Amino acid sequence: MRSSNPVFSRRGFSRDNGYAGFNAQQQQAGGPAVGTNPYAQGAANPYAQGAGNPYATNPYAPQDTQHGAPAPVRTGAMTMDDVVARTAITLGTVVVGAVLAWTLLPVSPTSYALAVGAALVAFVLAIVQSFKRTPVPALIIGYAAFEGVFLGVISEMFNARWSGAPFQAVLGTMAVSGATLFMYKQRWIRVTARYARIGMTIAIAFVVVMAVNLLLSVFGAVDDGGLRSFGPLGAIVGILAILIGCFFLTLDFKQIEDGVAYGAPREESWLAAFGLTMSLVWIYLEMLRLAAIFSGGDD
Repeated sequence: MRSSNPVFSRRGFSRDNGYAGFNAQQQQAGGPAVGTNPYAQGAANPYAQGAGNPYATNPYAPQDTQHGAPAPVRTGAMTMDDVVARTAITLGTVVVGAVLAWTLLPVSPTSYALAVGAALVAFVLAIVQSFKRTPVPALIIGYAAFEGVFLGVISEMFNARWSGAPFQAVLGTMAVSGATLFMYKQRWIRVTARYARIGMTIAIAFVVVMAVNLLLSVFGAVDDGGLRSFGPLGAIVGILAILIGCFFLTLDFKQIEDGVAYGAPREESWLAAFGLTMSLVWIYLEMLRLAAIFSGGDD
């Protein structure tokens, strides 16, 4: 099962690789479960060091190991501190971009066009990064900057119509993400293969339905945004979207936890930060709509 975020569907973070949380087959003495986990120190580990490594094209192995020669112990494994630091940089860039856009771009059709353009650029950068075999910090930070511009303009527009909605959305995002992390750490939420399959099925169905609803709205087949209206139905859909965002976060938490436990390369912490940022942006945008609905909708 692949991650919700495209950046986690690449090399080391692919859920198809069978981390312990999904395909645990045995338990190392005093250590985490291993099976087909790509970072576990076992015969099937594609990153294992030493002669006879069957994964001769391992991109992380030093050059001499490509020819079967013994290699020094690999260093530079990802740590939780690395993930926190990279996430702080990425989210900080989003915040700076949002503040500058809010401050420098007044509410107008021009600023709205700039917001749409920034969103498209951020989307392209995210797609490019998702197809890279290694994380490119410049792409990730660029994505965060343009995403911040988009969020800043959109937030200012919502605040002009529904005063205080962005502040409420920020608080809501912090509360929901914090609660999700707490429940995950307490193991009240267990990320299993079945959990991931069911959640991803719901998420994909949601995206498809929202895409169809958008097309119907554009062509005038439904009124007031259809399922994305600012009425009671829109609130229900918004709450469902926030729950899906929380589901994405749990997948991200599991990927980060497994990456740290099994020695993913330090550079992968950029991908972890990228994935978390996308999930949090999803939740914030849904919180923003929900805050507007509860503030009076279209009134």
